Amino acid sequence: MAEPSTYSDPNASAELAALDLGSNSFHLLVVQTNQGRIQVVDKIKEMVRLAEGLDADDNLTEPVARRALDCLERLGQRLRDLPPENVRVVATNTLRRANNAAEFMQKAEAALGHTVEIISGREEARLIYLGVSHALENQHERRLVVDIGGGSTELILGRRFEPEVMESLYMGCVGLSRRYFPEGELRATAYQRAVDHARQELEPIRRAYRHRGWDTAVGASGTILAAQEVLNHMGRDHGGITADGLEQIRRALIQAKHVSKLSLPGLPAERAPVFPGGLAILQAIFEDLDVERMQATSGALREGVIHDLLGRVQHQDVREGTVRDLMQRYHVDGHHGRRVRESAMLLMAQVAADWQLTDPDDRLMLGWAADLHEIGMDIAHSQYHKHGGYLLRYMDMPGFSSWDQRQLAALVRAHRRKFPVADPGFNGSERSRLIRMAVLLRLAVVMHRNRGTRPLPHVGLSVGETPDHLILTLPGTWLQRHPLTKLDLQQEAAFLEAIPLKLTVSTR
Repeated sequence: MAEPSTYSDPNASAELAALDLGSNSFHLLVVQTNQGRIQVVDKIKEMVRLAEGLDADDNLTEPVARRALDCLERLGQRLRDLPPENVRVVATNTLRRANNAAEFMQKAEAALGHTVEIISGREEARLIYLGVSHALENQHERRLVVDIGGGSTELILGRRFEPEVMESLYMGCVGLSRRYFPEGELRATAYQRAVDHARQELEPIRRAYRHRGWDTAVGASGTILAAQEVLNHMGRDHGGITADGLEQIRRALIQAKHVSKLSLPGLPAERAPVFPGGLAILQAIFEDLDVERMQATSGALREGVIHDLLGRVQHQDVREGTVRDLMQRYHVDGHHGRRVRESAMLLMAQVAADWQLTDPDDRLMLGWAADLHEIGMDIAHSQYHKHGGYLLRYMDMPGFSSWDQRQLAALVRAHRRKFPVADPGFNGSERSRLIRMAVLLRLAVVMHRNRGTRPLPHVGLSVGETPDHLILTLPGTWLQRHPLTKLDLQQEAAFLEAIPLKLTVSTR
């Protein structure tokens, strides 16, 4: 990480950790915040090559999974004593692809003692850009940021700390190296096929990126850092990486004929097996996007995760901005959403202990679901809860992991009508927690069914003798004056029997 960055809260002090479970390497970064500044206190990198473990059916094989879990058990020693809110673990392309990712993640979380998030390609691009931007001094120019990972390549255009265009392409140094240099042989024809493959992946974005243009090109990740280091040792680093420099490295690769005989000065031995595929991608980017010169930087995904995490700790969560943007874009009634949110929070407070909804993330997720529960109305009023669930499941949402989105989509999908007990979002170990939050959201929505601005009376909510029995208490006179709400609550009780949950409405 470059110069320490200054933040608005001068009193913030905490140890934060970011762990990047990449397709090639696992990177752990631990920093200490002190009077608004961050200082690196620990860096650990292990070359795991997770992408090598994907078989023909996109399942992670046992030997590679075991290798990865052994690494995570070692890293868990460093992370286990840190508060959960100060740690963020993100997984990228390989676990996005792996069909058995859920099984692996369960074991990974046990090894680390912390939750693992699988992030989307564009969320990965956003975090990479954030990490690179904090490592650079000139924040006013438009820059092209390139990160060649083990399983994907991210390209971002932006200024300062705001990305303008983000793309994540399905190609990486491990994947291309396995495909075009499977036995380690380095042939000119195979190398050219690898470059052509990368150019095919770049074709859909080529025109748009060249049209927008940029002032400087910046590269992150092991491939680009290694290329610059090799050029330094060759005496060819004339202010950065150039097309001529890459061509000289390519010729040296082909002359070696085999990865085992590759002796490029400055190239780490553990990087050599995946370097040819990464170099082919980098050459394709230079050719297709007409890059003249690229500077390498150490800022990358893990640094971006740290800065994003620090924003969450200091209550500057980018997810809040994402929710506000979605509300504006889809013309959500913010006043009604706020009333539903407030009621949902009051209901949660009364049953949080009995229903084990005491994690701060539970309040966040329920609040966002209340804000966005009517997002589907911008498509159609009929079945709008289904439209909303679909939108939130599949759109790009900066700051949200794939699991965050699945939770949010499931809550919005389930906020009215028949309870979708078969929805995939309610499967897995979090099923009980999500169902309970959905019930709270449903009750809050019912209580505001007339969309009035008058405050509600006190609504009591308690758990009966068993966790699957809820008792809702309302003033009898108020319920008599609101016959439609009374009817809705009767219908809601019938809907909740499918969970199964018994809802009893009492009066006082």
